[in-house]
Amino acid sequence: GAVLGAQAGILVMSTDSFVVQPIEFPGGDIGRLAVCGTVNDLAMMGAQPIALSLSLILEEGFSLSVLDRVVASIASAAKEAGATIVTGDTKVIERRGGDGLLINTAGIGRQADGVRLGAERIVPGDAVILSGRIAEHGLAVMSRREGLAFASTLVSDVAPLNGLVAAILGTGADVKFLRDPTRGGVAGVLADISRETSWSVEVEEARIPISRTARHAAEMLGLDPLTVANEGKLLAVVAAGDVDKVVAVCKAHPYGADAACI
Repeated sequence: GAVLGAQAGILVMSTDSFVVQPIEFPGGDIGRLAVCGTVNDLAMMGAQPIALSLSLILEEGFSLSVLDRVVASIASAAKEAGATIVTGDTKVIERRGGDGLLINTAGIGRQADGVRLGAERIVPGDAVILSGRIAEHGLAVMSRREGLAFASTLVSDVAPLNGLVAAILGTGADVKFLRDPTRGGVAGVLADISRETSWSVEVEEARIPISRTARHAAEMLGLDPLTVANEGKLLAVVAAGDVDKVVAVCKAHPYGADAACI
């Protein structure tokens, strides 16, 4: 357990569980995925992480060398995000021929002052911004799993986005909505927005940032890249008059260099 002490401001909390095969994939592993996934859930609520919990469930016989690499990756991702892992647990279960390692995390964060995020704030004329190229995480994992090779290596985009969110909110732009398009991809988030607001969302496909390799991989796998998971991208809905400054601050950040209004 952990004593966090008095924390001023609005606190938010999130929890998630992580299963991925292979456990290590180009650009990351299940450990980095777990930390970034939880940090990003907090970030999409306009919060910076204070503390994370970490629980590992291992099948008996799981490789200790792989475990060492995953734990090192967890430490590296937490340091990058400025997050502290304050409590945890480890369980070993009988071998089931399953995933080998499962991770559960929870995160507590502090929301920035004045943040008001929610689909209910979206109105006709607002703009949709993507922070970068889509589909790279899901396609990197699936390509490795399926044994596919491409001339240019597909690498997962898994990354902590709390710094990028802080930069966006720091512009003073009227940011209405933030979401990281993980399972269900960009299409899933747009569908959620449409369902929650009863508005339709018009997207200009040519403006959607995607690499040639990711597009080729999606075609080979018979997938629409708009439905493929991302782990280091965000989708923001902002007032139309604030598009230029939000895109500009994204492009100035390492995790937003390919940002575009779609």
